[in-house]
Amino acid sequence: MNLIKTSILSSISTVIRIISGFISVKVVSVYIGPSGLALVGQIQNFVDMVSNIASAGVNSGVVKYTAEYRDNEKIKQKIWSSAVKLSFILLLPVAIFIIFFSDYLSLRLLNTYEYKSVFILFAITLFIFVMNGLLISILNGEGEIKKLTILNIASSLVGLLITLILVKKLNLYGALISSIVTQSIVFFITLMFVIRSKWFKLSMFLGKMDREYRNKLLKYSIMTVVSATTIPLSRIYLRNYIGANIGWDAAGYWQGITRISDTYLMLITTTLSIYYLPKLSSIQDKMELRKEIIYGYKIIMPVVIVMAAGIYFFRDFIIKLIFTSDFLPMRELFLYQLIGDVIKIASWLLGYVMVAKAMTKLFIISEVIFTFSFVGLGVLFIKIFGLVGISIAFMVNYLLYMIFLLFALQGYLNGK
Repeated sequence: MNLIKTSILSSISTVIRIISGFISVKVVSVYIGPSGLALVGQIQNFVDMVSNIASAGVNSGVVKYTAEYRDNEKIKQKIWSSAVKLSFILLLPVAIFIIFFSDYLSLRLLNTYEYKSVFILFAITLFIFVMNGLLISILNGEGEIKKLTILNIASSLVGLLITLILVKKLNLYGALISSIVTQSIVFFITLMFVIRSKWFKLSMFLGKMDREYRNKLLKYSIMTVVSATTIPLSRIYLRNYIGANIGWDAAGYWQGITRISDTYLMLITTTLSIYYLPKLSSIQDKMELRKEIIYGYKIIMPVVIVMAAGIYFFRDFIIKLIFTSDFLPMRELFLYQLIGDVIKIASWLLGYVMVAKAMTKLFIISEVIFTFSFVGLGVLFIKIFGLVGISIAFMVNYLLYMIFLLFALQGYLNGK
């Protein structure tokens, strides 16, 4: 399946996810306001980080090697069984840690002990998060694009329904637990799709851990865990910094613009994750690899630029539509955030080469350096420019990241 067909299918599900996500944000904004939205951002970043760590970060590797050995059942059995066992190594201790430190986590992330039960609920359902991620990765690697499309649509609608019910009944607490409850339900939908697939056999997930594929998966595990830790932690730290130095409403404005960026860019990032990782992983010839990257720029970048420009010119309307008039101060964040979004996607088209080709050392170095630089630039620019400084830092950081990748990957793409 080529990039255009994949883009069309992923766009269908992503548009529904965007609409569902914006309705959810609207409900949350009306009921709990900017400061509440900031706290929801805190728990979402924590959930994303921990679920990736607990899975041992094997999902990207599962996508790559499942795609690479799609017709080799024996090797896939080694990959999947090794992935399951690697996931279980961290799952239990991480869950126990969260339960025992739920008081501390609630205070540090949500500024009160009141929501410790949110963390306990997440710890109890962590197994479901891990298995859902693994099964989705297998569907992706198997090239089950239509099933992934249907699954994403179902997940979006279930998530929207649960958010509407819980926020209306429980306000902030309902907003905090909605994503946890949603994933628990979505797992069973994913499981139904997997069981009905022709390639599914329970035996494929059983057996001894294979040393060769354990080591291959661990390369991706390290990359995923680093990425899954550094990015959410940077957002959590900066959100806390904004809350402490400017106010939690301001933190909510930044969460709002971040949510807009993350949501509309799903049209692009979903296509990249479904199409690009398997495609780049399967390409061995570097000339063909360069052509695929250039093809991606020709198709993807004009779309990103048009979307970013449209959002900027209609920003006031978008703020009132998606949020409430209480969020109008966030309009000053749009310009630099949207320019940063364009640069971000341009850099990701190159960055996926590191993941596809298991460039573990380069990936880790770049993630660590540019996470710290984002935090440093964020704090510095907030002191100089106020809240808009966080968007300027976002833009500058991705510009530096893009320059870094151009130099770092130049030799590889030129066959050196």
